[in-house]
Amino acid sequence: MNIDTALKEAMSITGAVGVALVDYESGMSLGTSGGGEWLDLEVAAAGNTEVVRSKLRVMSSLALNDTIEDILITLHRQYHLIRLLNSSRNSLFLYLVLDRERANLALARHYLKRIEADLQV
Repeated sequence: MNIDTALKEAMSITGAVGVALVDYESGMSLGTSGGGEWLDLEVAAAGNTEVVRSKLRVMSSLALNDTIEDILITLHRQYHLIRLLNSSRNSLFLYLVLDRERANLALARHYLKRIEADLQV
């Protein structure tokens, strides 16, 4: 699936508020869907590149021989899920914001994994 289709699929996840496909090397988003006045996905995408870079630096410092599947940030009303894409596209991640009251986190992670497997960039 292409980027637009992947973003539409992600927005169909129950509770989805916004989604972006982001290159964490540049901080630029390759596409966004959703968001709104209170959720500027371009700013969030750029900011979350720092989260990913920081975690990768820590893993390197600790000499962890592992990879990040996803990073979860829980807020009182939202989940922010950062799903790093597989090694062939190792500088990309999907960033999904979910309404915590409506979302099922386990299902959202499952759907993002499926979207990742079908995504062609």
